[in-house]
Amino acid sequence: MTDALLSSVEQLFSLATLISMLIGVVAGVIAAAIPGFTVTMAIVLTLPVTFSMPPLQGVATMLAVYVGGCSGGLISAALLGIPGTPSSVATTFDAYPMARGGEPGRALGLGIWASFFGALISALVLIVAAPPLALIAVKLGPWEYFSLILFAITVVASLVGHSILKGLMMSLLGLFVATVGPDPMMGVARFTFDLDLLAAGLPFLVVLIGIFAVSQLAGEVENPDELRQGQALIEGRIAVRPLAVMREVLSRPLNLLRSSLVGVVIGAVPGAGGSIANLIAYDQAKRASKTPQRFGTGIADGVVASESGNSATAGGGLIPMIALGIPGSAVDAVLMAALMVQGISVGPRLIMDNPDLVYGMFLAMFLAAGMVLVFCLLSLRWFLRITEIPKSIIVPVVLVCCAVGALALNNRVTDLYLLIGVGLVGYLLAKLDYPLAPLVLGVILGPIAETNLRRALMADESWTLFFTRPISLALLVLAALSVAFSIRRLLKQRRPG
Repeated sequence: MTDALLSSVEQLFSLATLISMLIGVVAGVIAAAIPGFTVTMAIVLTLPVTFSMPPLQGVATMLAVYVGGCSGGLISAALLGIPGTPSSVATTFDAYPMARGGEPGRALGLGIWASFFGALISALVLIVAAPPLALIAVKLGPWEYFSLILFAITVVASLVGHSILKGLMMSLLGLFVATVGPDPMMGVARFTFDLDLLAAGLPFLVVLIGIFAVSQLAGEVENPDELRQGQALIEGRIAVRPLAVMREVLSRPLNLLRSSLVGVVIGAVPGAGGSIANLIAYDQAKRASKTPQRFGTGIADGVVASESGNSATAGGGLIPMIALGIPGSAVDAVLMAALMVQGISVGPRLIMDNPDLVYGMFLAMFLAAGMVLVFCLLSLRWFLRITEIPKSIIVPVVLVCCAVGALALNNRVTDLYLLIGVGLVGYLLAKLDYPLAPLVLGVILGPIAETNLRRALMADESWTLFFTRPISLALLVLAALSVAFSIRRLLKQRRPG
């Protein structure tokens, strides 16, 4: 063990590996900060570059991109109200109101430190608990996956807006939108109405960018006087004190630890991902808070919970991959491909046959988290300069970036038309006071829910298995309690006095 650890340290701290990891961190942060350029896209683009590298250097570089991407989505979420990645949706709930309230520096600082500590905690859990957590994750069947997604949908429906009915309606609308296009299992076209525009369905990234970016930016240009006067998107202090913000994050140890552990556990479940962890961590923080009514107004607890939960999925996703050879997400699947290209067999014997590589991956997680922290803190003032750009300039620039991101996804011009249409629908829904996050999460999680529901019924036609399998039953009970507690909270708020 000692020899393997020393060997991994020697390889990891070579100049070539450190430089490639630093480049990966910068690329991951920037890619995730641009709406539409997801972490998965950045990892896929990095893969061919690693073919000529030694195995540990290649994997460490891709992990650096991964960890950087988990933090990068915070930047656009806080400063523009547009989640850079699907796993930054809950970050917009409090980071953006805080920035609009005159504290953009504090919003970014809280998110950066929370991401750092979340990544550290997930790396520690990865080292200590990889085998047992992976054994639990692999026992989950399609019944548990469907129940987990149902729980996540009820959580997000109850988190946003003042009406849980509207939240559930938006979740159902998102699930319906997810059914447009080819069947996820059989490939049969559904609800396309013989239109070429809908033949490939509505990609969730197009919906994400349209709902959040286009509708948000359309709302910013409603007042022509503000555009003529050169008013900025956010006005307030751009100064930030990193140490003071760090102390503010550490003054919430229970929230930080709970949210990070939620991220690790959800990340260890293959296919769940950061979009679910981001929301469930936020939900648990809100339920444990003595002032839940302040969530969504720009509260520090909301930023800490969402970002630490999001970043912790990076370590959690590696647990089933290292212990069992099962990718926890699309990014982990690309990491597996990188190892297999190098001739390394990924599976339960990985840690026995290649201990230096596995220990190197553990250390790379810590090193990448530190690099992301240093890079983000050093470049924080440059990111905050975005707040000084007039709306008349920033809005068209961001719209162009969104269009490029949507086009780069599948290289289809029709996606641009869908982007504009979805954006206008999102703008109208926002004006009618309908929450947009449940709709987007419904689109993201809909295909996963449908696939697992059909797999469950194909394995056994009995619906009772959803209630007789303990983990599935527990998740369904949590979903029901989530709705019940949300209704109780809303009724309590409406009660006079």
